[in-house]
Amino acid sequence: MEMSEELEANTMDSLVDMPFATIDVKDDCGIIDVPQINLERSEGNEWLSKDQIKKRKKKHKDYQPNYFLSIPITNKEVTRGIKILQNAIIQQDKRLSKAMTNDGSFHVTLLVMQLLNDDEINIGIDALLELKPCIEEILQGKYLTLPFQGIDTFENQVGFVKLAEGDHINPLLEIAEAAKRTFQEKGILAGDSRSFKPHLTFMKLSKAPWLRKKGVQKIDPKLYEKFISHRFGEEMVHRIDLCSMTKKKQSNGYYHCESSIVIGDKNGGEPDDAELVRLSKRLVENAVLKAVQQYLEETQNKNKQGDGSSMKTEEADRNGTGSDNNRK
Repeated sequence: MEMSEELEANTMDSLVDMPFATIDVKDDCGIIDVPQINLERSEGNEWLSKDQIKKRKKKHKDYQPNYFLSIPITNKEVTRGIKILQNAIIQQDKRLSKAMTNDGSFHVTLLVMQLLNDDEINIGIDALLELKPCIEEILQGKYLTLPFQGIDTFENQVGFVKLAEGDHINPLLEIAEAAKRTFQEKGILAGDSRSFKPHLTFMKLSKAPWLRKKGVQKIDPKLYEKFISHRFGEEMVHRIDLCSMTKKKQSNGYYHCESSIVIGDKNGGEPDDAELVRLSKRLVENAVLKAVQQYLEETQNKNKQGDGSSMKTEEADRNGTGSDNNRK
């Protein structure tokens, strides 16, 4: 029973921190709404067969995001303010310390998606790289700054710092829509039918499922009432990462990152050192995989050829033996 509850909690923990206006945290399976995609026509605008529609519907039914596009929050003023908020809550209820988001994980989610294997991850990386010129066109050479002010929750289960209103909202929404379109056009299951609501999560009860047994059913608004209109500072968007929800996090607490694009950079889009390391690592991994596959294919071909030669030799031996017997 405990294992079942822990598995449910882990599933919820992965899915609950997502960019949706509403989150049904009561859903036992932790399944989110499926993206609304026309299943009757293919990309070529041709009618699909019933079998094709059935397969696609099954794929969409099994849709469970495991990757996301992240805007990392690195401004120390913002992260320091959130830590002060978290400590203030913990002082009122020490049990909630286990429900807090680590400061290395602070981010705003742009898009969630499902990438099931290395091929799909590579397609996702390509989509992210294609997204950069779209973002540059939206921003028109301007920087995108995100001001954070106030506190809110999703169903009193996930606590987050709100994004303040302002001129930054429209370009951010345009970028999120462009990201969704770019990834979906590459055949990736991405996005959600719920409306996009950017937020910065600082705690979620699903991180500590045992809290329910201790009587903590929701986040009490009194815990954060002093911060209800607090200004946490601004984050200038400088990078967008393709991150995994399930792979082991980095040593600094941030998510495992497959690739990144730099936004609003002055160096003509040159990748930073961390991105060069990630790209180099992926190139090496791909080269090793190809070499192994080639070796296995060559070995299999040689074995087949060897088997054929052995059969011919055995046949020749039999024929030779038969001739000898005839001569006798």
